[in-house]
Amino acid sequence: MRVDTLGRWARAEWGALYVAVRGPLRARRWWAAPMTVGVVCLTGVMQLAQNQAWGYRPVQNLGAVRAGDPLWLALLRTPLSLFVPALDLPVWGALAQMLVVFGIAEICLGWWRTLVIAYVATLAGTLYARVAIALGPDHPLGLPASDARVVDTGPSAAVVGLAVFLGWRYGAYATAGAVIAAMVVEVALKENLAGKEHLAAIAAVLVLCGASALRRRQRRPTATPGAASGLPPSPSSRARHGRAQRRS
Repeated sequence: MRVDTLGRWARAEWGALYVAVRGPLRARRWWAAPMTVGVVCLTGVMQLAQNQAWGYRPVQNLGAVRAGDPLWLALLRTPLSLFVPALDLPVWGALAQMLVVFGIAEICLGWWRTLVIAYVATLAGTLYARVAIALGPDHPLGLPASDARVVDTGPSAAVVGLAVFLGWRYGAYATAGAVIAAMVVEVALKENLAGKEHLAAIAAVLVLCGASALRRRQRRPTATPGAASGLPPSPSSRARHGRAQRRS
């Protein structure tokens, strides 16, 4: 692929996202995404605490969600579970992903929409695990009973969900497709709880994308006669418009 062709593709893929992020980030630096800074710091503190003898049990009691837990307890722990990274994975990778994806989402979508999408993705994975374990390992969507004791994905499901939503919202369809394909490959190569929870998170976010598209289509104003064709409105339509204005 030639350099100029690659450049055009990059502008088409990420141009809208780049424009949306560049202005606020240049004007306010890190303060353009204060919630993201707090999220990254809290995740780092949770990782530090759970690797200490004094902190492991409190972090588990407050933010570790397992499919074997009572549902009320899992829902109670879900808000903090978003900030409890996996013990067996390098935390710096998780923090970098959260900084980039949460930061872009906060700038583009706002902090509360970012948290809503993140929690929808996380909760979808958590609830899917319960259903999958009930289905059993012989079902295509099922999981073995031993996975009921495994801690859920933590922030990774939220990161995946936000990446897909941003890709859809800003026209970076190849990027969103690459994220989805990577998660499918992960499950194909290593079928485990985390991989399937990621797919459940993606499915939930795709439903959000569809609902958002439908809502935006319903809010779109109806075109005036002749607007689509570029022709001026007919005399009859101008007369109807004038009568409507006088009535109003």
